[in-house]
Amino acid sequence: MILPSESMGETAEDAVGSMMSDRSDLGRVRGRAMIQLALVENGLRTQMDGTQFVLRPFGSWIVRNLGEVEDALEAAEFPSGGGVAVFDLAELERIDVAGAWLIHRAAKTLAARGSRLQFENIGRGARILLEEVAESDRDPILPEPEKVTARGMVESTGNSVTGAINDLVELVVFVGNVVTITFNMLRRESRLRMTSIIYHLELMGLNAVPIVMLITFVIGLIVSQQAIYQLRAFGAEQLAVNFIGIVILRELGVLLTAIMVAGRSGSSITAEVGAMRMREEIDAVNTLALDPVEVIVVPRLTALVIAVPILTFIGNMSALAAAALVSLFYGGIPIDVFIDRLRENVDFINFTRGMIKAPFMAFMIGVVAIMEGLRVGGSTDSLGRHTTAAVVKSIFLVIVVDGIFVVYYAFVDG
Repeated sequence: MILPSESMGETAEDAVGSMMSDRSDLGRVRGRAMIQLALVENGLRTQMDGTQFVLRPFGSWIVRNLGEVEDALEAAEFPSGGGVAVFDLAELERIDVAGAWLIHRAAKTLAARGSRLQFENIGRGARILLEEVAESDRDPILPEPEKVTARGMVESTGNSVTGAINDLVELVVFVGNVVTITFNMLRRESRLRMTSIIYHLELMGLNAVPIVMLITFVIGLIVSQQAIYQLRAFGAEQLAVNFIGIVILRELGVLLTAIMVAGRSGSSITAEVGAMRMREEIDAVNTLALDPVEVIVVPRLTALVIAVPILTFIGNMSALAAAALVSLFYGGIPIDVFIDRLRENVDFINFTRGMIKAPFMAFMIGVVAIMEGLRVGGSTDSLGRHTTAAVVKSIFLVIVVDGIFVVYYAFVDG
């Protein structure tokens, strides 16, 4: 038998429990309703109207709602092909690049299935975004290969000749300007920038000694070995000393040194002057009422003209040392015999004829490097192109200068 008080207590508890249960059920229902409402805030409605497949994006198609919108697109069933696909953007509230890409991707899918695309109620902003997205998604148009014709070859040759003549004229004018300003500076020694000259002399001369010695040493090894090998068939290994001494002192030593300086210091000068040009430092020098030739050109040219003869002498000695070692270990010629034959058969004039070339080669390397640096535009691509051009032109002019001296010596010797 249940007491009334107990019965009434159980009834109250049941009532409270049922009320709490009803409230939790109501909360779950409201939560599901809110979730369903949130799901339909941004999405896509599709409708098949006869032969037209209508797509109606609604809400905000922006990057923040990207996952929601992508799910709506994946859930949509597109027709297999044919008919007209209409994008009705009347209910689209907001769109950014991400939303435009989704619409563009859906349009591409429908177009690939054979549907004809049509847009309705599209605003100005959405139109611009869709056009930009479509433009960026196009395949790049490759340039058509140029047809090689006789007229084109003649025009290209003419342009090259004209460009070479213009470069030569500009070179002569620039050299005249540099020589004039240099003589004026020598008349007033206070205008000489000795600190800058010594600094560039260290960079272009002292720091280049290891690489010059290494390269000339290796070339001396190769030349002497080949000379001894070829003359051994005639039993005249000792005559190789004459050949080695003349070739190294008159030609190879200065030529190799100048080429290495053109590649090392010439490219560095072009890069430095080009960077000054890009950062408008040369314009700043003009603004300070200073002559860029005095501040930038003369110190570098002076350092090169001093450094290259010194490097040439060091390179000659390194190559001769290598030749002496090869003559000893490969040709069987003692060091003292090598030195005696070198002293007897290679006179001082051969040494001086090689050394005289060095300042002229150094001057041409510096002038070309600075000219190309002054031509640099405002891009790194321009800097790279002119640095490459400086090295190529410098090496070409070094060989031309060497050829001119060879012809001159041949004419003088008769």
